[in-house]
Amino acid sequence: MEWVVGSGMVMGLLVITLGMASMRTGWTLPWVRRRVTRPRLYGLAGLLLGASCVIQGLFYFHVVPSPSWEFRFFGTNALMFSGLILMGVSQMRQSRRRSV
Repeated sequence: MEWVVGSGMVMGLLVITLGMASMRTGWTLPWVRRRVTRPRLYGLAGLLLGASCVIQGLFYFHVVPSPSWEFRFFGTNALMFSGLILMGVSQMRQSRRRSV
């Protein structure tokens, strides 16, 4: 079971790295470049998704004191779902407003 959690943590660190690159420079992966209209928001979504994976692993390996299971469940799910929502919003088309 440790290798599953460990690989999830590695993937979370990779997503955090890609999110930071997207927030700092606006760079995204080549296969999502056409769909992402707001790269900074996409990077924030990556940070939230990656943080939820890393936090779950830190609790599993007892690196940080583990709170109750309800707090872990609802806290990491809130991070995960907010990251998914932000990722969807970052791929929506921006409306062009006309100035009068």
